[in-house]
Amino acid sequence: MPFRIALSGLNAASADLKATGNNIANAGTVGFKSSRTEFVDVFAVSYGGISSTAIGGGARLASVTQQFSQGNIDFTDNNLDLAINGQGFFVVEDNGARLLSRAGAFAVDRDGFVTNSSGHRLQMFDLSRDASGNPITGADGNLRYETADTVDVQLATTIGAPNATSIIDPTINLNSSDNVIDRGVTAFNVNDASTYTSSTSLTVYDSQGGAYPATQYFTNVSNTGTNGDNTWETRLYVNGSPLTSTTTGGPAATLIFDNFGQVDATSTDGGQIAYDPFAVSGAANLNITLDLTNTTQYGSPFAVTAMTQDGYSSGRLSGIDIDQEGVISARYTNGQSEVLGKVALANVANPQALSPQGDTVWAETFGAGDLLLGEAGSSTYGLLQSGALEGSNVDIAAQLVSLITAQRNFQANAQVISTADTVTQTIINIR
Repeated sequence: MPFRIALSGLNAASADLKATGNNIANAGTVGFKSSRTEFVDVFAVSYGGISSTAIGGGARLASVTQQFSQGNIDFTDNNLDLAINGQGFFVVEDNGARLLSRAGAFAVDRDGFVTNSSGHRLQMFDLSRDASGNPITGADGNLRYETADTVDVQLATTIGAPNATSIIDPTINLNSSDNVIDRGVTAFNVNDASTYTSSTSLTVYDSQGGAYPATQYFTNVSNTGTNGDNTWETRLYVNGSPLTSTTTGGPAATLIFDNFGQVDATSTDGGQIAYDPFAVSGAANLNITLDLTNTTQYGSPFAVTAMTQDGYSSGRLSGIDIDQEGVISARYTNGQSEVLGKVALANVANPQALSPQGDTVWAETFGAGDLLLGEAGSSTYGLLQSGALEGSNVDIAAQLVSLITAQRNFQANAQVISTADTVTQTIINIR
């Protein structure tokens, strides 16, 4: 009877309407992938094959497949918003179950884990470390990552540990034309600027992050007493107290320049002046080396081009950066940064066979193929865009046309039922 054929057509058109409606409803859903209904015809198979006079039995829904084409990338103000420009999925974990997603709207929960709106934790490749726990750097100078498995992305919620200053490395030019001060006549006095030629200051830190002012004093003592040409005296004071050179046994060390204005090897410690441990209250003694090898003596005014030291105070997390290759770097209020890991991406041979779980995530299936983990920008994996989200790939115009088509199909099948009813009624009325 044509009633059942038309009924199968109504069911098919209804399924098409549902899929189209779902696409339209999710036109604004981040990372959503549109679905397409696929139908097949129904034939009654007779013994030995299909008869040449057989009439089809209608249509049935074969599958609903998702289309994993690229959605538009929209920029946001949140560094934790991520978009994949190309192939691949984010890997998220839900109570031990690994899921895949293209929706990159992430945030930090109360424990510092980076999660999506459903609480699924974003996964990353951890840093490879040696036996001492230090990150391993390859021959190319890049950090190495454990790409065999993934771990949760967790931001540090504690205070970052401080680091004591061990070396001061200034880049300074001392003016060769400055007046000479004779130490046999004028003794050094930290409170009298006329007893030295130039000075510069910076801040150093102890093992507990305590900050102390450190001042370097330079005095042109050329051709005075036993001093030869191009000779300077240097001193280092920390928190108002002089440090003692381990070589000279006193606060003064000698800095000698050659005829080209470069530090000469005959300088105290070759220009890298080590000082005796300096005691500070409540923390470990400071062991500082003053590296003056970048100091010059030219006939131009005294100038400090750069002033660096390797100490820093404690700091709290101030921000996070994720580059296009997925490297996650945490920034702290003390000016330091730390690489946490690299965002893990995944891919499968047949994405359309993935099982949708809702909340814009998919689960692995046998039909999808083995899950392949990889890094952004490598092999077939796309690059990451931080501060951006991939929008839905739904084409509203195309969906509205599909909506009209499904509606017409539904009406046509309903008309078949009406016509079959009329024919049946005519047969019943034959006398």
